Amino acid sequence: MGQNGLSQKDQELEELGQVVMEESGGRKIQLLSIIGEVEGHENASGSCKTTKYDHVLPKLAQIEDDAQIEGLLVLLNTSGGDVDAGLAIAEMIASLSIPTVSLVLGGSHSIGVPLAVASDYSFIVPTGTMMIHPVRMSGMVIGTSRTYEYFEMIQDRILSFVAGHADIAYDQLKRLMHNTKMLTRDLGTVLVGEQAVKEGLIDEVGGIREALDKLYEMMDQGKGKRKRTRL
Repeated sequence: MGQNGLSQKDQELEELGQVVMEESGGRKIQLLSIIGEVEGHENASGSCKTTKYDHVLPKLAQIEDDAQIEGLLVLLNTSGGDVDAGLAIAEMIASLSIPTVSLVLGGSHSIGVPLAVASDYSFIVPTGTMMIHPVRMSGMVIGTSRTYEYFEMIQDRILSFVAGHADIAYDQLKRLMHNTKMLTRDLGTVLVGEQAVKEGLIDEVGGIREALDKLYEMMDQGKGKRKRTRL
């Protein structure tokens, strides 16, 4: 038992939103929650709910190394956050050798978009939202041509990842990112539920039941890429 009488499993669920779920047949899947702001090298405000990438990356490496874990379910309700941290987590999810399914709940905005499409199959609830907009920088920005080239490079990384893992073309995604007709004081597009599916960002509208059913189906069909032997 850990602090406050909680088991390690309960502590992981309470502090990190992570838990191993075991079906009656003995199959185990890992639940990973990406909630609030994706935190990078700098700590977010103490009043913000955050997902810390320095917690998530080692956990994903552990999942990959654990032969007992047969699938990963990612629950997303995030406002976005650090680009490098978000892409690092997305790349890790995409490279796992077990079946992965994501479920967008309240929303998966900004860098949450590549996180949602990084899995093998994705769901969004009917009221879930996805916001696609240009990269924003905090702090002082020097207004030179090289600065704008750097912004373009960052946006290209995001667009290329999403287009490579979802059923949407790079150019269409870029048009949604720079849309001027939806947000009064900003650029971008908000997609709700079925709209995200129609645009090709998300595979299907559904909830936790559908997400779990799909993950177990993929596990049954041997959809995982894991091909490892242990001595």
